[in-house]
Amino acid sequence: MSITPALKAAARSTYRNLYRAASTTFAGDEPVLTAFRQKMRDDALNARSLTNPEEYQQHIQLNKDIAVFLRRNIVQGVKVAETGQDGRETWHLKVNENTELGDNESIKNPKPMVSNRSTRKRQTCPSDVVLPEPTPSPSPRPLYYSALKKAHQKRAVPELREDDLEESFVRGSGPGGQSINKTENNVQLLHRPTGIRVTCQETRSLAQNRKIARKLILDQMANPGLSKEEMKRARQIERERRRRKKAKKKSHLKENVASEKDD
Repeated sequence: MSITPALKAAARSTYRNLYRAASTTFAGDEPVLTAFRQKMRDDALNARSLTNPEEYQQHIQLNKDIAVFLRRNIVQGVKVAETGQDGRETWHLKVNENTELGDNESIKNPKPMVSNRSTRKRQTCPSDVVLPEPTPSPSPRPLYYSALKKAHQKRAVPELREDDLEESFVRGSGPGGQSINKTENNVQLLHRPTGIRVTCQETRSLAQNRKIARKLILDQMANPGLSKEEMKRARQIERERRRRKKAKKKSHLKENVASEKDD
């Protein structure tokens, strides 16, 4: 995919807008203004190498946000005198029509802070609103294979409804020939209630990839770390650990026998 002329025009407009915002914000401060303009040029040159329209759009939006931030939230201060009548330094602030101004009285006389979290919730929520009970955090994954095996046997299988899924198919990539690179067998699955997103391109078959993608969704919903593949890896790790332990014990036994013979 290539960058459309409309996106390039939007990028040029955003660049000019950011250039004007920097000129207004850093007026009179030549070193800062020069450094900021140089950073803008470097970012613009790097953006030319982008070929993904979504990434290009994100770059444009970032420049828009920076321009708004410069106009509203950055204020220059210039020292006009070393000390005033009260012995304090005097500064002149360059505030324009775009600068966000808050209520100074709320800063001088802030409301007392409440340290209790439940009290803060009661103050921010109406009295007739019933707060939901906090959901308990999931238990941590067992560290050892024996406990992991018991947890795998007692794992819960959640219900996966097709209405909650958003499925799309894109063209595959990587090794595999035309069956991969010229067919839409890459399954992208989104579970809307939880926001879990998985991508599957393990086989050349679209039907098999759809089944595997749903299994991945189920594993991440209620049984993270307890899938069959992860259990296989945990079993292999446990075998290697026992093998090393046995070899170490055998080595110590040989050393003890050799030391007894020398004695």
